[in-house]
Amino acid sequence: MGIRLLVTGGAGFLGSHLCDKLLNLNHEVICVDNFYTGSSKNISHLRDFKSFELLMHDITFPLYLEIDGIFNLACPASPIQYQKNPVQTFKTNINGAINMLGLAKRTHARFLQASTSEIYGDPSVSPQPEEYWGNVNPIGLRSCYDEGKRAAETLTFDYHRQFGTDIRVARIFNTYGPRMAPDDGRVVSNFIVQALTGEPITIYGDGTQTRSFCYVDDLIEGLVKLYFTEEIYEPVNLGNPQPVNILNLAEEIIDLTKSKSKIVMKPLPTDDPKQREPIITKAEQILKWKPRVSRQEGLLKTIDFFKLSLG
Repeated sequence: MGIRLLVTGGAGFLGSHLCDKLLNLNHEVICVDNFYTGSSKNISHLRDFKSFELLMHDITFPLYLEIDGIFNLACPASPIQYQKNPVQTFKTNINGAINMLGLAKRTHARFLQASTSEIYGDPSVSPQPEEYWGNVNPIGLRSCYDEGKRAAETLTFDYHRQFGTDIRVARIFNTYGPRMAPDDGRVVSNFIVQALTGEPITIYGDGTQTRSFCYVDDLIEGLVKLYFTEEIYEPVNLGNPQPVNILNLAEEIIDLTKSKSKIVMKPLPTDDPKQREPIITKAEQILKWKPRVSRQEGLLKTIDFFKLSLG
């Protein structure tokens, strides 16, 4: 018998895939989204599920429902999106967390906070373990997101310590796959769209900075395993521990799309991290989870999605 689960940001890239997964596990799903960055296209195929409900709502305002669990994913997640309205981004992280934790407290629901590798900032330690406190600029252009997510983690653990709220915290590293927005400014979607349209592929910096890319199906599997594993009251990194430098990624995508796009270099944005690579020992040992989809396989699936969506 399934339980009644709330997914905030459920019409977003990750949220919609999570709704899919939870419905396939026979749970009831309430998808909450204000469609600031989410898309109705991402969840249109779920409207016929009797156990799926869509609620248009901004979580910076309280929500009164009876639920068994909460996955708090609501927040713009790419620099272009979250820097467009930084005050709203910060309010979504802080007020949203307070409202959803308050709901969890009232209903005795389990609460999973979708945190991020951005809490590590531009790390002076690589790869990054959960014990690393990070190197974050508190007043930079990215701070609305980085510090907002850090504060949301603080709130989550304070609710656990003060009220006994049953919490989980997932630190999500770079994730890619179908349903990414073509204009979200993330590196994988940028490169694929540019390659498919024959535009120059723009690399910010010299291309030596590294990222670790996890395919969306693997990431969602990790999130669900974390939620349903008992008593993990510590942050858990979820991501792919195999880094690739950005120049090599661009060359891979040019090759896979058979594109004639040229690579052009542009200045590196302020506070852009030079390396991002998770240590996932906790996830491997406690959740028995690790990514399984290879980068080539994942990129080919993502390229196919963009070919269709770009027409």
